[in-house]
Parts: sequence; structure tokens; C-alpha cells
Amino acid sequence: MSTDPTAVGEIDTTLFITVSGPPGCGATTLCNQLADAMGCPYVSGGDIFREIAEDQDMALSQLTAQADSSEKIDRAIDQRLQQIAEKWGTANKPFILESRLAGWLAGERADLRIWLDAPEDVRADRIEDRVETEAEMRVREVSEAGRYQSYYQIDIDEREFYDLSINTARWSKRGVFELVRTALEEYDAEIDEGAFSTPAVDP
Repeated sequence: MSTDPTAVGEIDTTLFITVSGPPGCGATTLCNQLADAMGCPYVSGGDIFREIAEDQDMALSQLTAQADSSEKIDRAIDQRLQQIAEKWGTANKPFILESRLAGWLAGERADLRIWLDAPEDVRADRIEDRVETEAEMRVREVSEAGRYQSYYQIDIDEREFYDLSINTARWSKRGVFELVRTALEEYDAEIDEGAFSTPAVDP
């Protein structure tokens, strides 16, 4: 048996999973663990956003400000994520889609929708070594929430359709993974009585 506390075993599943949450919630860590265990790829909306910033030689705060003044950036990212969700929703292969709106954009194509969160001070500590500062993190959260409401009439605080909602400050990284692993391994489509419906989003 491995003594590595971060080591993960294989998960035999074909589920399409979305992972969402605010900056510093632990989504990247969980997605990396799940991708390794499930032997599948994952796509992150944050990575797409950062790639755009790099391509335009802009800081994240600058691109956020530009996104505030124009719908084009957000809608382009969301359209791409929705296209990916449409592809993998019918593939019958394991896949992970991660973004603040992943659960909304994937809708009922997703087999399992996960929301991660943690207290603001914990999340701020977690992003200390990132390019984004704590102040920028808070500005981005407020900015994104306003844009989602304006563009799609989405209240990001509406979370009833998520299948799992986890406060990642209460468990270790391995512990959070094990919670999700149990959900995946115990899932049985034959006894699934149905997910909450998700309003359609049209980027």
C-alpha cells in the first residue's frame, strides 16, 4: 500500500463531471487528482482565460477589466466550454470540466456536478503564491458574479442543482478527493431518481 498521502488509485467510471467554485476553493487540486484516477482529460475555464491574457500580453486584472466592458471575452470562453460539454456529454467516456459556470453550461449533460468552497481567508491564503493577489481575487469574484447575472440571468449563489457541495477547508486535499471518490464509486445509474434541472444557458 502506498504511503504517499497524495497518491490516488484508479476510479473505474465513465461519468462526465463538472467542478465549480471561487478562486482558492481547491478545484485545480481536485481536478488533477480526479483526472489521474479516472485516466481522463479535463478542461479549465480559468486556463482558457489565462491563455487569452498571455496571448494579449495582459495581466489577469487587465483582462478582467476588459471583460467587464465587453461581453465578447466571456461569451467566447463560455461558448467554448459549452461546446466541450456537448461533445463529452454524449461520449460515454470520463471527463472533467472545471469553471465557475461549468455546472450551468454543462446542464443536464453532466452526470455529476460538484461545488467547492472555503472561507474567504482560507482561499486568500491558498492563492498567496499565485500571480493573482488577494485583492484581485475579490474584485474578480464580484466582477464575474455581476457579469453572469447581466449576461445570463445567473445567480452564482444558486446552488441547489449541485450534487455535491464541499467546504474544502474541513478536510485535507486527500480527504476531499476521497469524498468525491466515494460518490463516484457508489453511483448507480439504475437507482438514480434524477438530478435537479438546470436552466438553459445561451452564451
